[in-house]
Amino acid sequence: MRLIARRRVQAVRIPEGRRHREDVVALEEPLEIRVNGGRFSVTMRTPGDDFDLVAGFLVSEGVVAAADDLPAMRTVSGIGLDGEPTFNVVDATVTGRGVAAAAERARTLYTTSACGVCGLASIDAVRTASAFPILPVGLTVPEGLVAALPDRLRAGQDLFDATGGVHAAGLFDPDGALVTLREDVGRHNAVDKVVGRALTEGRLPLSRSILQVSGRASFELVQKARMAGIPVLAAVSAPSSLAVELAEEAGITLIGFSRGRSFTIYAHPERITP
Repeated sequence: MRLIARRRVQAVRIPEGRRHREDVVALEEPLEIRVNGGRFSVTMRTPGDDFDLVAGFLVSEGVVAAADDLPAMRTVSGIGLDGEPTFNVVDATVTGRGVAAAAERARTLYTTSACGVCGLASIDAVRTASAFPILPVGLTVPEGLVAALPDRLRAGQDLFDATGGVHAAGLFDPDGALVTLREDVGRHNAVDKVVGRALTEGRLPLSRSILQVSGRASFELVQKARMAGIPVLAAVSAPSSLAVELAEEAGITLIGFSRGRSFTIYAHPERITP
């Protein structure tokens, strides 16, 4: 299976005398997600960790909540326009209540690398009830640990170092140790990949985990954290108004502008201790 996440292209550098040079960009290709043989969605993503992506996406959609709900996945190969084999279709076998849930969450449009909820067939479908309610007690996180997470995430961003064009999501344990890190052109895909890995390893709900993401905190990232039972979400940039609203409603501690030694808590600050 091809796992190439970057591609060399020709570019012109200004103002270096309009010198032609070779540059490296992040790969972006469509992934068709099928459930029990039927088309479910298409998303634009960086190839690699596709099974994790599909598993996490199905968690976010409320289709699966445990590894037993997703007994198998397989890649369906094809031939690209250049005659090379492609691996841009994953067929997921879903059992039990997931069969009906998948039918209810049918999508009519594709998902772009910028937006993971744009393809939903109705506005009501954007908010999905989670199988893992987030409890008001449990995980607490020291301020110093929160401040340290962006640098720990950044240290593992090898694809960003090569291309400058991908987002990252990292799951950390209560002691601040990195458990899983994934990169992708879409920040929502990166989150799906870390959640999907947790599903296949039988670690849901992630009630003792902290999710650190590059970029901003959008509504859909908070929703994905909610569906995985993640109580703390931190982003290096700003949250949106809907992200703050949903975090407050879901009981998620939402942190923005997590850079250097400072950050801003937008919802449920009680989990963050001095």
